Amino acid sequence: MNWHKLVEDKQKLFWLLQISGWAGYGIANYLGALMHEKDNIYVILFSCTSGFVLTLLLRFVLRFAWRMPLAKMVLVILSSSYITGVIWAISKKVSYWEYYKHGFRPESWVSYTGYSVGSAIIILCWSGLYFCIKYYQVLQHEKEKALKATNMAQQAQLKMLRYQLNPHFLFNTLNAISTLILLEENKTANAMVSKLSDFLRYSLDKDPIKKTTVEQEISALTLYLDIEKVRFEERLTVQIDVEPNCLNALVPSLILQPLIENSVKYAIAMLDQGGTITVKITSFGRDLLIEVSDNGPGADIIDGQLSREGGVGLANTKERLLTLYEGNHSFVVSHNEPTGLIINIRLPLEIANEQ
Repeated sequence: MNWHKLVEDKQKLFWLLQISGWAGYGIANYLGALMHEKDNIYVILFSCTSGFVLTLLLRFVLRFAWRMPLAKMVLVILSSSYITGVIWAISKKVSYWEYYKHGFRPESWVSYTGYSVGSAIIILCWSGLYFCIKYYQVLQHEKEKALKATNMAQQAQLKMLRYQLNPHFLFNTLNAISTLILLEENKTANAMVSKLSDFLRYSLDKDPIKKTTVEQEISALTLYLDIEKVRFEERLTVQIDVEPNCLNALVPSLILQPLIENSVKYAIAMLDQGGTITVKITSFGRDLLIEVSDNGPGADIIDGQLSREGGVGLANTKERLLTLYEGNHSFVVSHNEPTGLIINIRLPLEIANEQ
């Protein structure tokens, strides 16, 4: 059996340990009974079965406690383990008296809880082992997630670099700068060279593994758009609306640029009269909402995703979001009205100064 795969499969590991643990407990008690020349196999079977069932019920309580703050979690673990231990002790007492004393009833109900501390300690050990294994699984998962995120981020950086250094992008930018020089608009040309340099420096220096603030991303996006506006002139209109409380929100670096690149390539470039790209960033509850829309010709959409092939930037963005946030995010493409596309991204709201 592959131990690594078994650890990853939480359900299989739990049932393997649960069955083998209680079976071992039963065997140990049976061997102890044989040493004392006692034939209490039925009592031991009932004890193991009741303990098995009670810890299954306790598991649901511990799952709930896992999400609690530390102090409350410890309190719930101790109290639920003790209550479970008492119930288990009562069930063992009843089975013992019914089997050996043929329906014996004690004078006081307190007698049913005798030796419950020992049973509670066993249950508490079960709870501790449960949390230790669960914590180990979480650590392993986070470690694998970090390694995968690092690998994916590095790949994303290479893809993004190739995308940004696309010969057409550089050719169009340098051609626009050359035209400005020929027209003796040296001041504008110098400004464009500076913007191109700043944008490429940002894309190269920014660590793709770490997150950056929305404010920094908007600054980098502005550099990119200033470069593209030289190419499209009045045909490209951009509207950026960011809620003030979202400026310090954390997002993956260079998450907006591929979305804008997609709109420029498949919307603005397709319209003779040009078009408008709108970027809107808001917050709702504990979520950060990013919306990028255009008024281009649009495209066919199936299940919230573009049906056409291509779009390296969009595919790259979806891969990064899936790696960084797993299921705690959404990426949906829909039709804009009257024409165009809307890309909606939902991320957990993380504020930089709270990290």
